[in-house]
Amino acid sequence: MQLETYISDLLYRYDCVTVPEFGAFLTRRVSAKIHESTHTFYPPKKTLSFNEQLQQNDGLLANYIAEVEKIPYNTAINNISKQIKSIKSYLTEGETIQLKNIGELALNADGKIQFDPSSHINYLTDSFGLSHFSSSDITREVYKETVEAIEDVAPIALTPEKRSNHNWLKYAAAAVIFLGLGGFGAANYYNSSIEDHNQLAQEQANEQLDAKVQEATFIISNPLPAATLSLEKQSGNYHIVAGAFRVEANSETKVNQLRAQGFKARQIGENRYGLHEVVYGSFDTRAEAQNELLKIRREHNRDAWLLIKNLK
Repeated sequence: MQLETYISDLLYRYDCVTVPEFGAFLTRRVSAKIHESTHTFYPPKKTLSFNEQLQQNDGLLANYIAEVEKIPYNTAINNISKQIKSIKSYLTEGETIQLKNIGELALNADGKIQFDPSSHINYLTDSFGLSHFSSSDITREVYKETVEAIEDVAPIALTPEKRSNHNWLKYAAAAVIFLGLGGFGAANYYNSSIEDHNQLAQEQANEQLDAKVQEATFIISNPLPAATLSLEKQSGNYHIVAGAFRVEANSETKVNQLRAQGFKARQIGENRYGLHEVVYGSFDTRAEAQNELLKIRREHNRDAWLLIKNLK
């Protein structure tokens, strides 16, 4: 029995998962933050901690294991107890226990369990697909100071040119007429140029943002050709999520890849953050979905997760 797998599954949905006769794993929501020195943006997440004092069985873990493995509740309790005894014996011998996607456990000098949480997974489902990214520092003020220093050393002076020709009035009159005729057209051209520039700048900014945000946008070097398949209509409220993408074309490519591997993959629309979600398949019962999820995590994608949602 992979105890850490069941604990990890429950941490996505609950803030406290108690392991009887051992302790409880707790999660706490942390807001998004910016690192001032590295200019790195971190998305919201759940921090993970361990409390050795909370050992009373609340039934959550045992019921979940019994449901997934289709075994009696008392059998699940006994299986948990056996694995906890094994973990405690290793800890007593001074070994460090590694729980996948959760963290490391070891005994300190006082004989208490010391927990070091894993930093490779975010249990906050609202932040699914989001990753940290860095942005370069803005240096506008530096350029301003440089220009001011140059002006102090070498001030710019404009001196009107002296002309010997006294017929400047007629040239001025011709210039006024020319400007009057071309002013309207020049203004329209200027406004049009400004709008084109703004639009291009906005598109470039959006492209840069898309390139930095989560796994939402990625580049596939060898995309699969589009294929037309006749698939049976899937039903069920239990969906195994393969990923979420900012660009819809990337989600379509992901669907084609998964279908080529034998999965009944499909798109299920946009989530609350505007990302296009792709699932391996949908199931009518939780047990079927959990069994397939364990197989996918073991053989294909360890970051896959279960979504419970009515798509009708």
